[in-house]
Amino acid sequence: MTNDKQDAERKAHFDEHGYVSLPGFLTPDEVADLNRHIDTFIADVVPTMPRERVFYEDVDDPSTLKQLLRLFEFDETFHKMAFNSRYERLAELLLGEAVTVENMQWFNKPPKAGKPSPAHQDGYYFMLKPNHALTFWIALEDVDEETGCVRYVDRSHKWGMRAHGSTGTLGFSQGILDYGIDNDLQNEIAFPCKAGHLLAHHSLTIHRSDGNRSETRTRRALGFMYSATSAVRMNEEAYLAYQKQLAEDLAAKGKL
Repeated sequence: MTNDKQDAERKAHFDEHGYVSLPGFLTPDEVADLNRHIDTFIADVVPTMPRERVFYEDVDDPSTLKQLLRLFEFDETFHKMAFNSRYERLAELLLGEAVTVENMQWFNKPPKAGKPSPAHQDGYYFMLKPNHALTFWIALEDVDEETGCVRYVDRSHKWGMRAHGSTGTLGFSQGILDYGIDNDLQNEIAFPCKAGHLLAHHSLTIHRSDGNRSETRTRRALGFMYSATSAVRMNEEAYLAYQKQLAEDLAAKGKL
């Protein structure tokens, strides 16, 4: 298959279904190198990061590290991955225009401690108009239904923004209040992934994941968030206020 035909098929699937699945986007060697770099980053850099960029399920237990935000601000390797990279070019292909980097995160669901991620739309957090953005989710190890694979609601990006409300879930503070009505569950598709598998979804695509039921296995992944340059923050002051309030709430609960 030519690159042009492959690109066209990827974009067509993304436009129609609200997501695209790309197994083997990273080679095993690339995954191994990236995991080694992340381990070093966690050991050397995470202790120096602002508290609002680092989430733990239990702040007194380092093994429950759950989420790291805006990685490109703290490491050159991550910056090169996010900017002027194959990830940025893929985002431009799928969104159909130039893009802006919104975030780059590391995710984990620790064994026995990893909580479910409630059904939500990333665009609710982005506060963009038009809400034209995407997220890449890249498995850094094999992920299955036991450890909490991603689940998409097929074509849900065409249904508009759903009402969200507080969930109390660390890192996913807002979720869809009436998830499960109409065609939600009938159209939900689970995506078990091998390490190196990339999933891309639109900012309006409904998705969720279960908790990690494994006694021993982690569920580590990277997330890249890009917005289309045509999208404008609806209220930058409200967006920053939400981020500030979220950090304060997490600190008060001892989660930072």
